[in-house]
Amino acid sequence: MSEAWRYLLALGVWPGVLAAAPLGWLELWFMRKLSARLQGRRGPPFFQPFFDFMKLLGKEMVIPTGVTRTAFLALPLVSLASMTAALAIVPLPGNPIPALPGDVILLLYLLEVPVLCEVLAGYVSRSVYGQVAAMREAILSLAYNLPFLVAIIAMAQHVGSFSMRALQAAPFGPITVIAGLTFLLALPGRLKTNPFSIANAEHEIVADALVEYSGPALAFFKLAHAFEIVLLTGLFAVVFIPPTPWPVVTALLYLAIAFALLAGVTVLAASTGRLRLTQAFRIYWIWGGLASAVTLAATFIW
Repeated sequence: MSEAWRYLLALGVWPGVLAAAPLGWLELWFMRKLSARLQGRRGPPFFQPFFDFMKLLGKEMVIPTGVTRTAFLALPLVSLASMTAALAIVPLPGNPIPALPGDVILLLYLLEVPVLCEVLAGYVSRSVYGQVAAMREAILSLAYNLPFLVAIIAMAQHVGSFSMRALQAAPFGPITVIAGLTFLLALPGRLKTNPFSIANAEHEIVADALVEYSGPALAFFKLAHAFEIVLLTGLFAVVFIPPTPWPVVTALLYLAIAFALLAGVTVLAASTGRLRLTQAFRIYWIWGGLASAVTLAATFIW
């Protein structure tokens, strides 16, 4: 198989669009269903995330008066493209793309693009509500990115390489445990769930930074978020869970880990209220900073 076909398969099939979309919808449904059960509700039907996506695709896309049309429409496409490319980099079982030198740096860059797109979307829309949400998202990203980036960089320092496959092959040890816990600390913030869903405070700012988006543009933003869920849970499994000699078993193990992570995040979200921005920022800079310091110190001890 030629290298071009390998990249096309990784981007379009596995672990790209055709696989990530249904998996992302499944994980979104699982989180919504579990949250509903914890709150004594029935929850949505199995295909609800897919129906929501298709309904948005069929709705009229309203572009606010006075906005820059090109930027307004480009942001959801850039967000979705970055998540698709990031998924293709993660060495999940069966990924046809060979190891790329320094792909950890590229992955970390691509992971920040959707956050930047949502922040820009809030300001491009010229909505007061969107701009408040965008400001909150930008500030919160400065907080949760500290433990998130340190966890990945510590593993790269531990193995002496910025290759994703080198991180996947890292021997399991104390650094893996410490860095994994630091990664988990950042996960609720990156997934925008309670108690860190400050940018989505419906009672304060109506909606998040995408308040002025509708139709296909909003559908692509939602799909990018579904891809992000798949990517973050898969990234944790790849970096911190040792693979087995059998690809199918490894894939099932990674899938089980992903749902376990989402269950934990959902239980936390259902059992906590939304924090204020200052409270969330303080938690991540104090406890996240402490966890980051311990993680970095561990790389010099072991």
